[in-house]
Amino acid sequence: MAIEVGNKAPDFELKDNHGATVRLSDFRGEKAVVLLFYPFAFTGVCTGELCELRDQLPRFQNDDVQLLAVSNDSVPTLRVFGEQEGLDYPLLSDFWPHGETSRAYGVFDEDKGCAVRGTFVIDKDGIVRWSVVNGLPDARDLNEYIKALDSL
Repeated sequence: MAIEVGNKAPDFELKDNHGATVRLSDFRGEKAVVLLFYPFAFTGVCTGELCELRDQLPRFQNDDVQLLAVSNDSVPTLRVFGEQEGLDYPLLSDFWPHGETSRAYGVFDEDKGCAVRGTFVIDKDGIVRWSVVNGLPDARDLNEYIKALDSL
């Protein structure tokens, strides 16, 4: 079960695609966060979603908002994926301990060994203000994220 709107977002510490440590708590009091979980790099739907975010990046990463995309891929895989697709936002590795952060948010599929498509809009106080969870094959609607961010 995914973490519910109104709850405090679980903090985490993950490596990004360049090996830097990123903590959710680093943004507290500074920026809202769009936290996006996706199954795997280099897959069709995931690549499409992440490239759509890249193409509209100023809406999701600016002075008030930080985009963080999380998968269960390794850091080297995410580095190559980000470079190949020109993704200029953090791709976080929830590889080891495998799926720990995805589990904390209730979006880890134990049978598949990966996160499903969960998105959480977290306000500057660290509270989940909006979320959507889609199954593996179902792409998300970015316009819904924009509406959620506009309501903060």
